[in-house]
Amino acid sequence: MSDIVFSRRSGWIPNVIREDGELKLMLGAGADANHDPRTFTFPIGEAHLAVIQEDLARHLLLWSAVLPLCDAAGTRGTLDENAAVALLDPILLSAPADVDALFRRIPWDRGRLIAHGADIGLLERGQVCAALRTATETSDGKRAQEYHANRRRAERGTVLGPLDTAILRYTGQYLHGSTIPKRTPDAVDPALLPEVVRVVATAEQACAGKRIGRDPRRGKRATDKRDWDRMATAVETAVRRAHAGLADDAVRSVSFLMCSEAADRSRNAPMEDDEQAAGGRARKTALSFTDDKGVEKKWVQDGPRSATAEFWEFVGDRSASDNEVFTIEDEEMGEGVQLHFYADSIARVTTVREASGGSDPEYRVEYSLVDGMGGYRKLVSTFVLGGCAALDRHGPWMSDVAEFERARRRRDAK
Repeated sequence: MSDIVFSRRSGWIPNVIREDGELKLMLGAGADANHDPRTFTFPIGEAHLAVIQEDLARHLLLWSAVLPLCDAAGTRGTLDENAAVALLDPILLSAPADVDALFRRIPWDRGRLIAHGADIGLLERGQVCAALRTATETSDGKRAQEYHANRRRAERGTVLGPLDTAILRYTGQYLHGSTIPKRTPDAVDPALLPEVVRVVATAEQACAGKRIGRDPRRGKRATDKRDWDRMATAVETAVRRAHAGLADDAVRSVSFLMCSEAADRSRNAPMEDDEQAAGGRARKTALSFTDDKGVEKKWVQDGPRSATAEFWEFVGDRSASDNEVFTIEDEEMGEGVQLHFYADSIARVTTVREASGGSDPEYRVEYSLVDGMGGYRKLVSTFVLGGCAALDRHGPWMSDVAEFERARRRRDAK
């Protein structure tokens, strides 16, 4: 049975409880194996309680010093009570100079103090007691996040100017570079917003007419990494040329924004009709799509969707790490293509002689290397528009398997 003796407005700052007649400090920290929060307690004395009640700064300093001990306990270990108790007198009852000296020797949670208003400059100089003169019971987690973001940049040797900072805030990338970017003009100093908009306009002009296509090999909503890289390179080159003083972080943030927006447009659009994009109409009237698991899907010309859109939808639904071979077959014409996603290659198969008199049919199989998703799209739409004969100009085609494997190894070795 425990009763709360003292608590502050912020529910995370440690409480003082009385448990079986004994005073204890109770704090939540970390999580167990089931991701539920862990709670730790350790004994304190009446003198410690008096300081905790009267001195917010000392209370926060104690919390900051105990948190690393909680982290050390992990998901199931116990708190080192002796180490926690050993912190009480030096932090709560010692002179400020001695507390400062202690914090130069022990691990402590800097972000927690910054979130509660500590002066960052004084903390950096080791004057922890003076830094906590501005402390507040309420917490500002964003302040701590910004501090850690700036510290990570400093460790990389990155120095941001006002425009760099404004661009990162505009794209939502200031706190963490892997956050999905978006346009947030309200987060930018109004005086700098016109400059930010000019940089973004440069990026938009650089990627005008470019697109990031879908890559069904990686799932229904996956996009083509090569298209992404090409767009990012074009944007970064243009922005660096037009705005030479920008930091790399700001330039990459703008290109990330452009690529993310282009990828979202692609993901949310219907699967592309490659025959129409190529300026033709499928000559095939009926096709059969199969995967490496034996699943089959039929397409007929009178259906609502084009052959290529239907095929790539089939790939997006079925493609997986153990399902990387897909076939398009025209049974009537006796020809087809087989796509090997695991090897960036394709085979075209043509019937040379039909089965007759109990003999098996004879096929001609030729192989070619494929240059990424764009290459696959071009070959599939070419086959749908004109059959195997139309693929001649997209060679070289190799009928000798050993020759093809040598060519594949040469390409992969580059």
